[in-house]
Amino acid sequence: MSTMRQMLLYLLTPLFHLPHASCQNSSGSVSLTTIIGVNSTITPTITTATATTTQTTFTTLTDSTAPQDLNPISIRSVRWLGYQTANNSCSHRDLGFTGELQGKWYAVYGDTLWAAPGVTDMFNDTPGFHGMPVRHQLQFVPYNEGWGETNRYGFGGTSICQVDEDAGAVYYLVNANEAGLIGAGIGKVELVNDAPTVTERFGAAGYWWDANAAARYGDVCAYRDEWSDYIYVWGGPPNYYVKDSEDDGWGDAAGYGSYLARVRARSAFELDEYEYYWGREKGWRREVLTTFTPETAALWGTGQGQVAWNEHYGCYIFVHVGIFGNTVMLRTALSPEGPWTPDIEVYTATPIDGGLVYAGVAHPYHDPSGNSLVISFTNNNHIEVIEVEFN
Repeated sequence: MSTMRQMLLYLLTPLFHLPHASCQNSSGSVSLTTIIGVNSTITPTITTATATTTQTTFTTLTDSTAPQDLNPISIRSVRWLGYQTANNSCSHRDLGFTGELQGKWYAVYGDTLWAAPGVTDMFNDTPGFHGMPVRHQLQFVPYNEGWGETNRYGFGGTSICQVDEDAGAVYYLVNANEAGLIGAGIGKVELVNDAPTVTERFGAAGYWWDANAAARYGDVCAYRDEWSDYIYVWGGPPNYYVKDSEDDGWGDAAGYGSYLARVRARSAFELDEYEYYWGREKGWRREVLTTFTPETAALWGTGQGQVAWNEHYGCYIFVHVGIFGNTVMLRTALSPEGPWTPDIEVYTATPIDGGLVYAGVAHPYHDPSGNSLVISFTNNNHIEVIEVEFN
């Protein structure tokens, strides 16, 4: 069975998987014609397959993640600005998703590795684990022993999203490490002594979406839309979905998909107010998504990233590094659910010590005109920063 991602797929009896196929049925004969590699300058290759059967049935499934239209972005220049560092501590970090709360922008980090005592430059850190005697940042999402959580639990978060004049929300993924991913949840963020603080977590056990049954909403991206009342949250599929499986004939595509939910900002802490995206054909529903295929996904092959409105182009930009390389990429859309254009490549990083490059982050507050965009990304627990200038 083919594992190729396809814009349009026909399932027939007997079974054929050919992209962009035209199907004709005449006297029990099925003729499939596939055009491969079509563009304005190359003569297409025509491949024809014929089979005989007494009955023909087919179902058309739409790939909701398939790119559409042209990407309007044109790059004038890309400038490497250096590494992102903290002015009050020294540590190795990743992610750093940005979000606004009461007129200020804050970054939410993931893995934080403390440096050795006295180290002020992370590149001069000594090997090994440096524990509690070292001054370090407090954990943003607090663990709750009443829910069985310990200080060994991880809480991966994305951007802070403002919900009203006083408070924001942060979406996070509860990670029990050896026991695996538990679920995706939301916390209320308020300023306490002028510092963003998670003052309340929601759900009977500190999360809403069980990672064994639902998408992990918020672990890929969270975005407070400037042009509507909505917060949009993207998340990966449930734990049971194994990448590279032949699930439902879609190959590995659903395992690399991101699934989308939204809620009006003022109702962010009310689970019943969420809507779930069931794909381009079915649209938004109150019913929690239970089918995970490219038909119901909103994004494919991005990994974690960040959405930002761009005034220069008059569209949304999704910044990401993808899942197959070390290249920062941008795609655009006229609405947060898409359809999204193809990616354009912006900058290719050299992995530090052979590590991973991931998690594209937008910093739109540096240039509200949208003529340029500052972008950061993680390179083996170091955060690099570039500036992209548009034509």
